[in-house]
Amino acid sequence: MKAIQIKEYGDESVLNYTDVERPEPKEDEILVKIHAAAVNPVDLKIRNGKGKDFGMKLPLILGADFAGTVEEVGSKIKKFKKEDAVYGKILLNCYAEYVIVKEDELGRKPDNMDFNNSASIPMGALTAWQAIFDTANLKSGQRILVHGASGSVGSMAAQLAKAKGAYVIGTASSSNKDFVNSLGVDEFIDYTSTAFEDVVKDVDVVFDPIGGETHKRSYQVLKKDGFLVSLVEKPSEELMKKYNVKAEVMASQPNPTQLEEITELIEEGKVKTRVAKTLPLSEAKKAQNLSEEGHVSGKIILNP
Repeated sequence: MKAIQIKEYGDESVLNYTDVERPEPKEDEILVKIHAAAVNPVDLKIRNGKGKDFGMKLPLILGADFAGTVEEVGSKIKKFKKEDAVYGKILLNCYAEYVIVKEDELGRKPDNMDFNNSASIPMGALTAWQAIFDTANLKSGQRILVHGASGSVGSMAAQLAKAKGAYVIGTASSSNKDFVNSLGVDEFIDYTSTAFEDVVKDVDVVFDPIGGETHKRSYQVLKKDGFLVSLVEKPSEELMKKYNVKAEVMASQPNPTQLEEITELIEEGKVKTRVAKTLPLSEAKKAQNLSEEGHVSGKIILNP
């Protein structure tokens, strides 16, 4: 099968479009034929050397988000069968024509969404879900500030929070105002012209996929015992103590139950996504360069 494989860490030049052996599923595994794979920031981090820190062994195939159809199932698989339309999140191996997954890494693809859009969902949606609900314990009626609400994870956090009855304040640049408002946020803040801490006070939760100064300035907008959940920044003990709030950095995991709930929200029209560009798998270098430049608004999808 065709795949994008790296044999060393580095820039986009280490991405090799090559032939590798098609994997065979064990009795507790599923072979999925990939129709679409999303490009995520974590792919670039792994390529640039984080894979070594994560204990990954070269050569490896990048790619964490996918959508496709079941090709083969192992003898112990009960939930899925051949030709089922599915999607999911793993950590590696999705920049390929086929991928092996476990049953608990897979979900039913939304009926009202094509493969390209479906592939853009799992990582962002599961990360957002586990951050705001599992980690920060956001409840209906509470107020949440979502930084980067136009991004792949921020837009999911805004929509999921709204779907569960929260009051949502979203930050983004003015060029993304219409998109963020279309997600159903209650308030929009253009971070390029307004300091969010000047207009936001006493929120229950802050969702931070950005880090840096944005993270540091976020403690002060929380109410007492409020929760700052970050994807990228370790909490500041000093600022937690100063403002009497809680903070945590988190990483997401596959969760089939949550993925099914997300699928249902998509089918109810409560969650949508935005695909910026689709490219053939052979153009993975171009796709990662576009992602790294940050000039595209929405997900970049690779089609094997």
